[in-house]
Order: sequence, then C-alpha cells, then structure tokens
Amino acid sequence: MIIEPRGGDAEDDASSTKKRSLLAIAGSLLGEINLPKLALAWIILAGLPGLLLGLAPLVVTAWFASVSDRITALVSIGPLLLLVLVAALGWFGVRPLFRAAERSFWSLNSLAVQPCYALCREGLRHLAERFLSLNASEDRRANLRAATALGAGLGACAVAAGLAALAWPSTRWSGEFADLAQPLRLVVPALANTIVLMAGYLAVASLAWGVADASMDQPRDLAAFDEAPPSAARWRVAHLSDIHVVGERYGFRIESGRAGPRGNERLALVLDRLAQIHAQDPLDLVLITGDMTDAGRSAEWAEFLEALAQHPALAERVFILPGNHDVNIVDRANPARLELPTSPGKRLRQMRTLSAMAAVQGERVHVLDRGRTRLGGTLSEALEPHRRTIASFADAGTLRLSAGLANIWADVFPMLLPPADEEGLGLVLLNSNAETHFSFTNALGLVAEEDMQAMLAILRQFPKARWIIALHHHPVEYPSPAKAFSERIGTALINGSRFVRQLKPSARRLVAMHGHRHIDWIGRCGPLKIVSAPSPVMEATDDQPTSFYIHTLAAATDGGLALLEPQRIEIAPEPLASFTP
Repeated sequence: MIIEPRGGDAEDDASSTKKRSLLAIAGSLLGEINLPKLALAWIILAGLPGLLLGLAPLVVTAWFASVSDRITALVSIGPLLLLVLVAALGWFGVRPLFRAAERSFWSLNSLAVQPCYALCREGLRHLAERFLSLNASEDRRANLRAATALGAGLGACAVAAGLAALAWPSTRWSGEFADLAQPLRLVVPALANTIVLMAGYLAVASLAWGVADASMDQPRDLAAFDEAPPSAARWRVAHLSDIHVVGERYGFRIESGRAGPRGNERLALVLDRLAQIHAQDPLDLVLITGDMTDAGRSAEWAEFLEALAQHPALAERVFILPGNHDVNIVDRANPARLELPTSPGKRLRQMRTLSAMAAVQGERVHVLDRGRTRLGGTLSEALEPHRRTIASFADAGTLRLSAGLANIWADVFPMLLPPADEEGLGLVLLNSNAETHFSFTNALGLVAEEDMQAMLAILRQFPKARWIIALHHHPVEYPSPAKAFSERIGTALINGSRFVRQLKPSARRLVAMHGHRHIDWIGRCGPLKIVSAPSPVMEATDDQPTSFYIHTLAAATDGGLALLEPQRIEIAPEPLASFTP
C-alpha cells in the first residue's frame, strides 16, 4: 500500500512529545485556539475575579465609613447577631465555602505561582546540572536541588515585587459611596490594586515555596531494598499506570503518536501475563495509578472494562484512581480546545470515571463518614442515592443537571481499602488532579487539603496498620538528571512539599505509589519511600518491549512496612503482520 493506514500519519503526531518539540506543539496549539473563547474564559477566571479583588478595599472602606455609626448604635445586639450569623454559616456553608476558596486558591497557584516558580526552579537545575560531573555524590546533587529551589523562590519573588512596585502609583485603597456615581473611574485603581495584591501574593508565595522546597528532605534514589524474615506477612502488588486505553482498534495515543503503540493489544498482553503470574503465585492487589484512558471518553472506558472482564480473577483485585487524562483532557481530537468553567464537559468526564471506579471496586473500597474522620460505607453505598441523578446527567449533559455533582465527586475521596487486621496492609486512593480547563495546564497535580487531613485521620485511626498511599502525580520531581528541559516542567504535585511533610510522622509504615511520568523510579524523600510505575504501554512502538513491576511488601519487625526487591516483568509483543485487504 502507498499509505499503511494502521501505521498512522502526521496527524497522529500533532500532540506527541516523542515526535515533536514542545515549541512546535505550543505553536500549533496556539494556532488552533479559539481566541474569543479564550478571552471569555480569562474574563471569567481572572478578569472579573481580579476586578472584584481590586474593588474590595474600596467597597469595604466605603461601607465601613457609612455604617460604623449604625454598628455602634446596635452594639448591644451585635454580639448576638454575630453569633447567630457564625452558627448559620458553620451549619450551612463552611464546607462548600472552604472547598470553593481552596479551589480558587490552588487555581491561582496553578495559573501563576506554580508555573512561574517551577519554570525558574527547573531552569536553574537544568543549567546547574550541566556543570555537575556525572560522578557527583548524591549529597551534592541534593544540595544543588535545595539551592536551586531557594534561588527560584528568591528570583520569582524579586520579579513579582518589581511588578507590584510599578503598579503601586496607580493604586487607591479607600473609597466613598459617591464613587458609584462614576464607576468607570474606579476601573484603573481597581486593576492596579489587583496587580499589587496578586504580585504581592506571588512574591510571598514564591519565596515560601522556595524555602519549603529547599528545607525539606530532598528526593534520593533508594540505596537498598529492605529485608524481612521468612515468617513476616507479605503482600504482592502488581503496579501498573498510564495504560491510556484508546477507543479505536488502530488508534494512537495523544502524547506519543506514532512513537507509541497502536490500539490496545499491548494492554491485552499485560493482562494475559498478569493472569499467568497470578495463577502461579497469587497477587494481593493490582493497582493502576491513573490514566486508564487516553481522553476519558466513553468508548475508551468501555474498552478498559471489557479488557478487565476477560480476566475475572484479576478484576477482583484491581483498584484504580483518576489520572489527568481521565478527567482533564478537554478534547482528544483538538488538545488546544479550551473548556469554559460553565461547561458540563469536565463534570461528565468525572462521572464517567466515578462510574468505572464503582464498577471495578465499588463493593470493596470505603469512603469516609460525614465528619471525614472515620471509615464510612462502601463506594457503592455512597453512590446509591445519586445513581439516577448521575445517569440523567450523563444522558442529557446539561448544566442544570450537573448541579451538586461536584460535591459527589469530592466526597468520595479519599477511597480506602481498610486493612484486614490491625497490623495488616491498607490502601488509600487519592484524587491528585488539579482543576483545569486547558491543555497547557491539564497535567498539574494537587491533593486537596481536606483530602489530606482525612487521609491523616485514617492513618491515626489504624496506628499499627501499614498503608499504600496511591495517587497519580509524583509528589516531587525526580533527582535524576533530565536529558531535555521538557521532561522537567509542570507535572508534579503543586503542594507536593506539604504532602511529603504531612506523611513524614507515619512514613515508616507507608509506601507512596504513583504514575504520571511513565518511567520507573524507586526512591525516598526522607523516610517516605516513593515508587513510580513505568507505563507498560506508552513508551514503545508495537515491536519494542515495555515493562512493569510486581512489588513485594512485608511487615517489618519494627512495625513498619518493608519494600523488598521487586520483580520486573517485560512485555515484548510481536511485530504487526502485513496488511492484506
């Protein structure tokens, strides 16, 4: 044939980081962006909130000046009214308000602080490592990472402070109700106020980020695997990630294009091999840490569930959690497409993922109780009252029907597989995807503060148990030198430093397992062991081998969780046969 259709063509490489540079991809994506839609999205996400932020001090000072006398007159009943108001707010609105505030806060960090700071930090590291000898000690590399983090924080802080200084002369911080007669004259000072407030926050946050990253335990390669006595309890865990199921028989993945495999044959080979291994030496868990699908489409989920259904013995041990490709890819055919915050598309992808999770593990994992401090019912029990609402929304996809589904999505995380006994092994499944509506930021990670505190509460509830903490994104960037600058940017947890610090007191009985980067790395951050899963699908074409690992965890004699040397499983498919019409 002149063109082999199963081999794809240039169109399949439109967003492939394996076949095209980031600069080329960015250029083509920018050419596809709907500029009016982008402008509207920026107005919704940044313009209006920014204007309101800048107006806030003007309105507050005007209001205070007007009503302060009245407040004084009502001082006798003021405390009672304030108490009633606080009680009502606590009863009806604290949790939704906290969630909204946290989403807005981390969205701001995703939009401004984290990209600027991470770009500066990884740029400094990439430059510094060029002058570092290949045989440099691990301590020296750790010190370099700490120094570049602090330097990035100081640099971003200086730039932000400069922007604030430039906008300061146009600011105005007090207002009067007379200003409402000519509201247009408030636009310039309100925008100047916004620039100063945002730049000030950026300066403080970047510096805090740099200090936190510099002072934390730096990630290091694991020096040696643990050992455990033969009598110790053991758990065998097959760790997969980033299988990126496609919905077409010969379809290619978004980010690998023709540099990756076509279709889902590679996944079928992986599951066949796992089934053989399980029959010979049973597995306790098959953990898939996100990106089950390539773009979160219904056809992709159908293919994934169909593949699992071929291996019921494995399916009984499979646990999945959401990756950015499952919930944050706006459009597989056009990765540059922008999704407005009012669009139901994001919610629909979340509900597809939630439905698949319920089908795979709904009867085995638990959610937390209403107070988010103890185990509640199973995932299936938690979703039962909402089944009709979710199904109706999936059928119609309207904004009206999506109301309230955000809380359903947020309430089910973290999911937990409790330990069989007080010293057994449990599993925590986290959602580590940051809220995003655009392909340039869809890979960012975040563990919500509420979920983090709920996870810590469960760890305290089972003080002798061992745990796998499973998430999609890597908590910290790897210490390994990167060949290309594009390998370093924009994928780790935004709040990874806090995540690692929060787990440190319990780290001896934990292992964190993640995916997202498609490569294998086993290391530690202080006492916390971190295991990254290679993709058994993404990083090779059809005739090249890939691999995954089976990890053995054991009960250590000191009450901790031992990580024994893993078993590497290689998958080597045969080349595609010639095509005969």
